Amino acid sequence: MDHVIGRASTAETLNVRRDGGVVVAEIAAPPMNLLGPELVRDLVSLIKRAEADDAARVLVFKSADPDYFISHVDVTRISEYREEAAKLTGEASIGLLFRHLSASRLVTIAQIEGRVRAAGNELVLACDMRFAARETAIFSQPEAALGQLPGAGGAQHLTRLIGRARALEVMLSAQDYDAELAERYGWVNRAIPAAELDHFVASLAHRIARFPAAGQIAVKQRVNAIALAPVADFRRDSDLFGEGVRTPEAQRRIKAAFDRGFQTRAAEMDLARLLGDLAAD
Repeated sequence: MDHVIGRASTAETLNVRRDGGVVVAEIAAPPMNLLGPELVRDLVSLIKRAEADDAARVLVFKSADPDYFISHVDVTRISEYREEAAKLTGEASIGLLFRHLSASRLVTIAQIEGRVRAAGNELVLACDMRFAARETAIFSQPEAALGQLPGAGGAQHLTRLIGRARALEVMLSAQDYDAELAERYGWVNRAIPAAELDHFVASLAHRIARFPAAGQIAVKQRVNAIALAPVADFRRDSDLFGEGVRTPEAQRRIKAAFDRGFQTRAAEMDLARLLGDLAAD
């Protein structure tokens, strides 16, 4: 029954367990769950294994860190994590990796506690459903503060989910949004009290996993035909991000962000303030 994904297994950055048709992947990449090559490698391995396991129906992502779900990409290792993404899709793009997840036969659920920003937010947007801890979940799509656009699907998903005006507000402000406002905007399915979140997500995941796989696949295919942007749009955003991050302006702002503590756990507890301070430089 568990010949592909065992009852419990540990990759370098993921703690994975299977309970019937539900696979739970707990992100554990200290010090702040940066999306670097190790985490991308482990995500690729997880997706391959889960898709190859006919008994696996639902994939739940959660975090072992109460303060960070996924902070963002490690901007010092972009080429490395892109190379890892290519091992699933054939193209060096985490945007196409995340789109693969959206199109997968697996039903995917993000259980969000703590901060999820930039590419971390793009991963949860790629999931079929998102449920957030009301007291602790914080969302942001802040690339514009560094002179870039989201490169892994953020613009595609947010515009479809929350509408043009709110998507522009979210991306251009580079602000943090709490779970209640994210729920009101339609960014997440529901904001749920933290004490109830585990039970709610587990109950929903197991309920879905008990239903016929054929229905799940058919529903996802038809919904994706309406709501999921074409591969070419994800590829274009990924290319623009890759070009933009190399510009002198982006490099200057990234350096200024590092000077203020960017990619350190303590400083990024209030990343919106850090990014806002760059405007004064």
